[in-house]
This record gives sequence, C-alpha cells and structure tokens, in this order.
Amino acid sequence: MPESLELILPDWPAPRHVRACFSTRVGGVSQGRYAALNLATHVGDDPQSVQQNRARLQAHLPAGPCWLEQVHGATVVDATHAANGARADGAISRQAGVVCAVMTADCLPVLFCTADGRAVGAAHAGWRGLAAGVLENTLTALQAAPTGVMAWLGPAISQTAFEVGTEVREAFVGRLPAAAEAFVATGPGKWHADLYLLARQRLRAAGVSQIFGGGLCTYSDSRRFFSARRDGTQSGRMAGLVWIDA
Repeated sequence: MPESLELILPDWPAPRHVRACFSTRVGGVSQGRYAALNLATHVGDDPQSVQQNRARLQAHLPAGPCWLEQVHGATVVDATHAANGARADGAISRQAGVVCAVMTADCLPVLFCTADGRAVGAAHAGWRGLAAGVLENTLTALQAAPTGVMAWLGPAISQTAFEVGTEVREAFVGRLPAAAEAFVATGPGKWHADLYLLARQRLRAAGVSQIFGGGLCTYSDSRRFFSARRDGTQSGRMAGLVWIDA
C-alpha cells in the first residue's frame, strides 16, 4: 500500500476560508524515478499511475485542479473558466471550490491570496517566468491592490544548487539593478542564482509586502521533493494548490 500523502501547508495568515497546500513526492503509486506521487503526464510516467496519484491528491481537495500546460511564460488564466491543458504559467480564481494549481520540480511555486479572501492565485516561477513577469501578471489578474495581497513561496531549488549563465543574470539585472544581489559568481560566465530573492524583489517592487515561505530546497531533499536539476528532465512533478473554501 502507498504511504499517506505528505502535504506541506503554507505558514501564512490567510483568511480561514482560503486553503492551500504543496504536494511532496511521498504517498503515490509511481515507480522508479517517478516514485511516488508524480502528478505530471508529460514526463514519461505510466499514465494510469499518474491518474491514481492525482485521484489520491484530489481526495484532499474540493474538486479536480485546473491543470495547466506550463511553458515557462507569463500568461495567467482564470481557472474558473479555463480548460484543463490551457497554455499558461499562472491561474487565479474568485469562485469557491475552484482549485488553482502549478506543477514544479525546482522552479518556484508562488501562491497568492487577497487579504479579504475573495481571490486566490498560483504562479509557476522558474527564471524565465520570473523574468517575463509571471508574478506581476498574476497580481494584475487578481484585480486587487498589491498592498492587500499576500504571497507564499513554496519549495524550489536553492541558490547553492542553481548555477546559471550570464544571460540569466542579465535578464534580471537589466530590469532591476538590485537583482545583482541574487547572483554569486562561481566562474567565468557562471553564477549561482537565488530564485527566492529574485521573487521577493519582484513582488516588493510590485507593491506586495506580505511575503511568506521560502527556504525549502528541492535539490537537496530527495526524500520529499522531485528535482529536475538533480534527476534530469524526466523527473516527476509536485504541485502547489490554492482555493477558496465553500
């Protein structure tokens, strides 16, 4: 029998009727490199195993999530009306019982809610999405003053494990010079990038001051997390989920 699901609950002062969680790799039926709770259909895992994993997760949710086809961009959709498989990297909802979801395996999942609990959102923020403005676009889609929005940063690859090239650094520093603080040189044209700091900088620049989470490394914790950088692109995927409780 599979282990029980091991879900991470955000530690943030969200309204009581806002619910959120982040799945770990613990508690599914997938085998091998996908063990155990892989939620992605596009990484080569057995489709029936993925469906069983999603069903196990859905038992903790009010409905099936709005699964996106994530493309490392900045498009954000309304999960209330979007079809499963919509090409986007963020989703919002103002309707109770609609689950916004993003899948990750090193990229940064960012969950949002308004202080009054009337709107929630989720964004898939790898470096490309961050640079393209996926966080800012999610905030715009929430249709709320940024000062009244809180964000939670879920598990992602830590700075010491995330080496990138100069083009990544330039993509951020060219828009926000303070982003230079998020990069540590490791050699000619190589840098360690801090996704958490980059996200916090972008959120603060957009007017969000209530930022929580951060610090859980997907690369170093192989028991709980999948990691594409550690295990290869066919690694399994986890999910960050948020919804308004009916």
